[in-house]
Amino acid sequence: MKQNTRRKFLKDSARLATVLSIPPIFLSGYGPAKNVKFGLITDVHQDIIFDGETRLQAFVTDSKNRKLDFIVQMGDFCVPKSENQRFLDVFNDYRGERHHVLGNHDMDSGFTREQTIKFWGMKSKYYSFDCNGIHFVILDGNDPNPPPFEGYNRYIGLDQMTWLKSNLDGTSLPVIIFSHQTLENQDGGIANMSKVRAVLEEANKTAGFPKVLACLSGHHHTDYHTKINDIYYIQINSASYHWVGGEYKIKRFSQDTHEKYQWLEYTIPYKDPLYTFITINLEGYLSIESKQSVFVGPGPEEMGMPKRPDNDPIVPFITGKDLKISS
Repeated sequence: MKQNTRRKFLKDSARLATVLSIPPIFLSGYGPAKNVKFGLITDVHQDIIFDGETRLQAFVTDSKNRKLDFIVQMGDFCVPKSENQRFLDVFNDYRGERHHVLGNHDMDSGFTREQTIKFWGMKSKYYSFDCNGIHFVILDGNDPNPPPFEGYNRYIGLDQMTWLKSNLDGTSLPVIIFSHQTLENQDGGIANMSKVRAVLEEANKTAGFPKVLACLSGHHHTDYHTKINDIYYIQINSASYHWVGGEYKIKRFSQDTHEKYQWLEYTIPYKDPLYTFITINLEGYLSIESKQSVFVGPGPEEMGMPKRPDNDPIVPFITGKDLKISS
């Protein structure tokens, strides 16, 4: 083999090896023309934390300084009362594409989903959109649970499930799912998660490749990911705190602050706001940018809290990850 021919052969082989690491959907002619990058924040809890506006402003300012395709907040954002208009205005000050996911606490104090949707300016409780060759689906995990059931709603109802099946059938693009409640942790996650996962897995089976790449959620205020039947399930930590409940409540701030924010003593706040930026790139990776903070002490160990399960740690950070999404 001539030297120049051999060099061309090696170069072409290397290029082919790179291409083969990318999921088949990216090779179908419908794949992304460029990387997709978006900012994500979840569980700010404006109605619980005293500095929610400052935390959200940090995220929006950071987002403005980057070239993003969109930003998204994944719920437990704020209830639709007039006092929260300034908080919402901070999010809306980002002039690019913005998306919302409904959380269970966004209807606290007797508000309805319809009121929250109108206040935020959402197009619907659940919907989808395409961005640079990726299909994004926003779910509403707050449908009423079938009786008997107590507590916050955490369910995907029949109408939404039917819509989800049709929506996935109607796209040839790789898919990312957003939901407030997780689809993999039975303790507080979407109650009929196994049925929802079955819909996602059936979409992959029908497509013949991992069409649904990942499901992103908040709600648990933790930092964790797992992979179930070729789909990643990724929990993004709260922007603000971890909830510890009455047994470990403690007042860390001024009396005036705690009088105004009565649930604050039930939390361990993070000193700095947590949020992340996610890139889906042509090399077949979903990359999550890390974000570090520390607890506003005392922390869980100092408070004598027991060790948490591996899938629900109490930590003041978002771990950076490069998750391979090739087949």
